[in-house]
Amino acid sequence: MRVLVTGAGGFIGSHLTELLLGEGHHVRALARYNGRGDPGHLNSVETGLRSRLEIRFGDVADPFLARDLVNGCDIVLHLAALIGIPYSYAAPASYVATNTTGTLNILEACRQTRIRRVIVTSTSEVYGTAQYTPIKESHPLQGQSPYAASKIGADKLAESYFRCFDLPVVILRPFNTFGPRQSARAVIPTVLAQALGGAGEIELGNLDAKRDLTFVSDTARAYLQALEAPGIEGETIHFGRGEAISIGELAALCLKVVGSRARIVSAERRLRPEKSEVGLLLCDPRRALARLGWRPQVSLENGIALTAEYLGRHLIDYRAADYTI
Repeated sequence: MRVLVTGAGGFIGSHLTELLLGEGHHVRALARYNGRGDPGHLNSVETGLRSRLEIRFGDVADPFLARDLVNGCDIVLHLAALIGIPYSYAAPASYVATNTTGTLNILEACRQTRIRRVIVTSTSEVYGTAQYTPIKESHPLQGQSPYAASKIGADKLAESYFRCFDLPVVILRPFNTFGPRQSARAVIPTVLAQALGGAGEIELGNLDAKRDLTFVSDTARAYLQALEAPGIEGETIHFGRGEAISIGELAALCLKVVGSRARIVSAERRLRPEKSEVGLLLCDPRRALARLGWRPQVSLENGIALTAEYLGRHLIDYRAADYTI
């Protein structure tokens, strides 16, 4: 099939693009425009796969570009988004423009052509602080950051396009993903970069918050299995390991993997505003198994080891001492 992947130059998008190419699909990959002509992590795609890769530069906030991108594609996998929660406090309008309006542009472009399926990427952050765990897809949504609010808006637009226009939309909602190529704003690269850089003290935010973490190859595989899973149009399907670990425990595991004796500290500059902090995200993955046949394959510790190996080879790209929002 010919598949459009938006956000293809990013962390998850690049892994997904490689997986699709490896499965024989043709991929039109949208990377965010920059004056350097740098497609981000698409530079990592193996040379032998590039004959079926078409890289486009642009921004999903442009509706004219969205229509051009969708034209001629069978499937759309929409991952383009601004994702850093702390930066959403500083620049909320940019999150609405990219995450909400950008999704609207992709949905409208798909409505005007013959798309077999459009998969919109959500986030477990839309749940806010859990009212019960494990979290099911029916859990109420709560915008505890401008980022989360922008993604709730995108999800509801996707739902409306299915209900109003019969657009074959599926919402995939991954819980926290980690792995090689993830930016330094995320907790695991933050810990590993500081530890591998020789830091004696690791700065983090809230050490008590708990997260359900999935290795990036498992996340990419969920999209692949959602390409042709029958009868899932109009559904929201989330996926995670179904296990939660505190940030403090996670950091200690990272240090164990790389053999560091650094001390873990909570730094005030890394804390979220009190009412914005999400204390626990724990996935109920049963629908992903039932509807997609998906289950995680990479353990947390093995995933951390693979991520550490990658960071060790690319440590120069990470500013370990800086707080990246």
